[in-house]
Amino acid sequence: MFKFIRKPFFLLQLLMFALATNAQDNVIDEVIWVVGDQAILKSEVEEQRMEALYRGEKIEGDPYCVIPENIAVQKLFLNQAKIDSVDVTDAEVTQQVDARIDYFISQIGSKEKMEEYFRKPGVKIRESMRDIVRDQLTVQAMQRKIIGEIKITPVEVRKYYSKLSSDSIPFIPTQVEVQVITNEPKATFQEIDAVKARLREFTDRVNNGEAEFSTLARLYSEDTESASRGGELGFMGKAQLVSEFANVAFSLSDPKKVSQIVETEYGFHIIQLIERRGDRVNVRHILLKPKIESKAITSALNKLDSIAGDIKNGKFTFEEAALYLSQDKESRNNNGLMANPETGTSRFEMQQLPQEIAKVVDTMKPGDISNAVAITDRKQKTICMLVKLKARYPGHKANVAADYQELRDIVRSAKMQDVIDNWIREKQKTTYVRIDPSWSNCDFKYPGWLKQ
Repeated sequence: MFKFIRKPFFLLQLLMFALATNAQDNVIDEVIWVVGDQAILKSEVEEQRMEALYRGEKIEGDPYCVIPENIAVQKLFLNQAKIDSVDVTDAEVTQQVDARIDYFISQIGSKEKMEEYFRKPGVKIRESMRDIVRDQLTVQAMQRKIIGEIKITPVEVRKYYSKLSSDSIPFIPTQVEVQVITNEPKATFQEIDAVKARLREFTDRVNNGEAEFSTLARLYSEDTESASRGGELGFMGKAQLVSEFANVAFSLSDPKKVSQIVETEYGFHIIQLIERRGDRVNVRHILLKPKIESKAITSALNKLDSIAGDIKNGKFTFEEAALYLSQDKESRNNNGLMANPETGTSRFEMQQLPQEIAKVVDTMKPGDISNAVAITDRKQKTICMLVKLKARYPGHKANVAADYQELRDIVRSAKMQDVIDNWIREKQKTTYVRIDPSWSNCDFKYPGWLKQ
């Protein structure tokens, strides 16, 4: 239903959202800081401390100093964003939430494992994310406005590198470039017909007044997140939905009617209108996914193994096979080369690869082609693939010749941080700040919080 929108910057850090609610329940709340007209609560600090502890994240310094200062800095940016009318759209927030959910699922292995890891059902994870993502995107937008455009010259990069001591030279982790050829096993016509017949049955029951659409969605929809809300998706713009779904959803006009069956990359849907507001629509849907028989998966694996054999026998290259035979739209026109959504390049650190592909690549040598493997993708669909390790770049200390881009990014980040640090120090001078005395005995990164 939702489009998967990739943004290169969205994985610079994982979310700091509320997962330690049980711990928070035991905290007697109190205001410990005030920044401008916004309060920082003891519970916020404790919540973030417990979450960092749960994730095994080390906090450099006293968490009861570091965490509230980080929250205070964020509030400076959010306050300035209000003054400057810097805002982000609902579409941007939804796209980021969807992208992060997809990333978590791809890294952890499944939606169920994600829910177990975060100790919340998917719908609660999504709800927890929205406000935090909105604040993060607003802070980023405000920072971009403050920083403006920063250009880095080769001379600056070489000068930076020449001043580094041996111990300070950045270490570049091992990276790999991976090519794939994919084949998606298909459901039988009989299975697809059975799914459509079941959806038609649901439509008839709703139209005849025998059942509520929302009740059927809760009972039978395979989109488990929206199923818990009776199939409701919430208000969406057309660009936030995959095109086939959006075209039908935005054509509905009668809330009492059920749409025709819609096929998307996620499966088959029926849709019911709830409300239309200008260029946004709120609908319910029921999703059913045709089951893939094991023999279809075996057939796809055998086909890919045959392709691998032809490549090894010199009938054609991996790149040619990717172009003409792969079903992966994103990579086949690039010689099968996977693109890293975090960086926009073709290089991945091992932990950035989908877990199942990383396991395959781990023991391969450059040029090796794997046996065909079946994996579960971010849409929870079974995909069969051949994997080729194009290149492995061993971890090493950075040098200008091989790692200019990485060093340039470091120099740019340092200059950007200087601009941000100077802005924060100036902003402290004109912002009302009050800190509870019991929370002020800290060695703050920005000492200006404690005005003399």
